[in-house]
Amino acid sequence: MTSHPAPQPSTAAAPLPPGRLRLVILAMSLGAFAIGTTEFASMGLLPQIARDLGVSIPQAGMLITLYALGVVVGAPLVTIAAVRMPRARLLVLLIALIGLGNLLSAMADSYTVLAASRFLSGLPHGAYFGVASLVAARLSPAGRRARSVSLVMLGLTIATMLGVPASTALGQSVGWRSAYVTVVVIAAITTIAVWRLVPEPEGSGTTGSIRAELGALRRAQVWFALGIGSIGFGGMFAVYSYIGEIVPGVMGLSERAVPVGLFVFGLGMTLGNILAGRLADRSVYGTIFLGLIGMALSLAVFALVAHNAIAGMLLLLALAITSQMMGPSLQLFLLDASPDAPSLAAALHHSALNIGNSLGAALGAAVLAAGWGLLAPAWTGMALAILGLGIAGWSFAVHRRQEARRAAAEAAESAEVPAAC
Repeated sequence: MTSHPAPQPSTAAAPLPPGRLRLVILAMSLGAFAIGTTEFASMGLLPQIARDLGVSIPQAGMLITLYALGVVVGAPLVTIAAVRMPRARLLVLLIALIGLGNLLSAMADSYTVLAASRFLSGLPHGAYFGVASLVAARLSPAGRRARSVSLVMLGLTIATMLGVPASTALGQSVGWRSAYVTVVVIAAITTIAVWRLVPEPEGSGTTGSIRAELGALRRAQVWFALGIGSIGFGGMFAVYSYIGEIVPGVMGLSERAVPVGLFVFGLGMTLGNILAGRLADRSVYGTIFLGLIGMALSLAVFALVAHNAIAGMLLLLALAITSQMMGPSLQLFLLDASPDAPSLAAALHHSALNIGNSLGAALGAAVLAAGWGLLAPAWTGMALAILGLGIAGWSFAVHRRQEARRAAAEAAESAEVPAAC
């Protein structure tokens, strides 16, 4: 084994003892909280950023697009570039890079520098979640892998419920740079926690190769999962992206109620994440189907009753719960679909979700620009959820055929053994 001057993370055979596993997941979930805060806080601070840097709101909005682009590009590239690095050490490097990107964002003295910093901040995003999910799954006992992955993702959903509103309020009162400084502090704490607490999972050392990881792209089920995430998950973003306009414009509430809508949505995402972790350990496909059907129904009913504020808020909660059920289940789906190239498959999950983010927001903008009204994004989102459900059904049919062929081959093999004897 090659020696290194730096301290090596310990190697752990799965599963870890429950108490130690909880500490490991907490450390990785703290990084997810930092990422969720930096990903969504910019949305609430666009007016302040635009005024300070002397740009228009649409120009400032490009900062969100550039971050998402960084995630889409960075997830596969960073994962492949670091394929031979031990997973625990890679996690430390990735969260440190996230902290660095946010430090550069906080120090940016021009729009161009801030735009470049936001793109760089997004590059480690997908790789971090992919590697953290892989580590959590490998260190967990059988039957609890999805729950562990969902607990890592829980940091992201809690960020939408608490971190984003808090950092937005801080940025509005102290200045938008303070939101990024907050993320730097959280990332620094996470870097130390991951370095000290997260062991190297057994069998995930430096034996990987770029060729093996790219092999994930030859698997049909990987592409099915990416299609479900890119299209089906986009249904949620068609509405979430315009919640600031929908709450006052459709529900008839004041603009001060927008943070309430965001909190309700964040609460639903947190509940959906926890629920998915329990259900996906029983049936990954069942959880995916339930999430997509629930999304489609929630969006359709929302479009019909959102003029009533209470009903509208309840449907936002239902939409958040059902949409977030897709996250952990699709993550586990990808890990199982490509067991010999799990890192790239897991990271691509977050590329797909950010494509869904962009697709849902873009289609929502298109129907709004066409003058179809503030509820048109909900019908658009329902269509995306139904398309995602169709892809999931196609995937399940292919899976059943593959299982049937495998069972037939095993039966034939068993029949040949006695004959040979």
